[in-house]
Amino acid sequence: MIEIDGSYLEGGGQILRTATSLSAILKKPCHIFNIRKKRKNPGLALGHLVALRAVAEICGGKLEGDFLGSQEIYFYPKEIRKSEISIWTETASSITLMLQNLIPVALFSGRKVTLSFIGGATDTHFSPSFDYFRYVFLKILEKLKIKIETEIERRGFYPKGGARLKVKIFPQKEIEGLDLKERGALKKILIISGASANLKERKVAERQLISAKKIILRKIKSSKIEEKVEYYDTLGAGSQINVIGEFEKSFFGADNLGKLKKRAEVVGEEVALKFLEEYQSEACLDSHLSDQILIYLALSKKPSKITVSKITSHFKTNLWVIQKFLPTRFKIRRNQKNFLVEIFP
Repeated sequence: MIEIDGSYLEGGGQILRTATSLSAILKKPCHIFNIRKKRKNPGLALGHLVALRAVAEICGGKLEGDFLGSQEIYFYPKEIRKSEISIWTETASSITLMLQNLIPVALFSGRKVTLSFIGGATDTHFSPSFDYFRYVFLKILEKLKIKIETEIERRGFYPKGGARLKVKIFPQKEIEGLDLKERGALKKILIISGASANLKERKVAERQLISAKKIILRKIKSSKIEEKVEYYDTLGAGSQINVIGEFEKSFFGADNLGKLKKRAEVVGEEVALKFLEEYQSEACLDSHLSDQILIYLALSKKPSKITVSKITSHFKTNLWVIQKFLPTRFKIRRNQKNFLVEIFP
C-alpha cells in the first residue's frame, strides 16, 4: 500500500489525479490522506469524485472513502478492461482535469477507450481550457506517438456546465521519450477566441481577439497570426480565448476566461501578456504543460530532455507523487531563461 500525503506542497487535486492514475496502471493500491487539506473547502469536490469513480470503473477497482468532502481514500485497482465509460456530472466540474486522471489509465487498457461526458465544463476556472487541451497538450502527446480524438457536441462554461463531448483514447504499448531542448523558429501564432451565442451581438469574441492581437504584435512584429472566432450554443453565458505558439519542434500557449463585469478587451490583454511571458523564456514547454506531461515521460521506456519556462509548485508536487510509485530520476538545471529537465525512467 503506497501512502500519499495529500497536503504535500501544492496540496491540491493533482495529487489525487497522478496517484490514482499510476495506481491503476501499475496495479499498486494506494492510500491518500489529508486530501486538499489546505483548501478553503477541503476534501473531495464533485469533479474529483466523478473522475475517481470513472478510474475505478475502467480498471474494476475498489474505492473506499469516496464521498463529497472526504479527506481520505483507499484505492485497490484491478485489471484495466473497460472500453466505454459514460461520465455524468451536474456541476461545472472541469472536464480537462478529469481527463488528466483518465487518459493515462486508458492508454494502457490494450483497447480503444471512449469517454462520453454528459455535463461538466469544457472551459472553467483553475483548469486548462478545452482548446488549450486540443491545440497544445494533445499536440505534445502526438510527439510521444499517443493518439487521442475529440468530438465536441456542446461546450460548457462555468457556472452552468452542461457540456457534451466524446474523447477516444487509443491503446499504447510503450511511450517514447521526448527530446525538446530547443523549440526552433516560430511558425505561427494561433488566436482562438470563443463565446456563448448570447454574447455574439456584443462581439465579445472579436473584442477579445483584437485586444490580444494588438499586444502580441507590439512584441513579435514579424509573426504570422492565424485568427479564429467562434460562438457556441451553451446552457450559460461565457467566453474563452487561447493564444498558441507553433514552433518547428514544439507548441505552447496561454488561455483565459471571460468573467462577469470584466471587459472583453481586458480578457484579451491578460492572455496576451501571459503568452508573451512564456514566449520570452525560449522554452519548449510552458509552465502549465510541464507538470501535465511528467506522468507520461515517467512511464516512458526512454529518457527525456525538455526545457520548461518555470519549475512550479505543481511540477514539484507531481514529481514527488511519481517517485512514490516509480524509480524515476529527475535532474533539473537552470539555464539563462528557462530550465532543462532530464527524466530517467
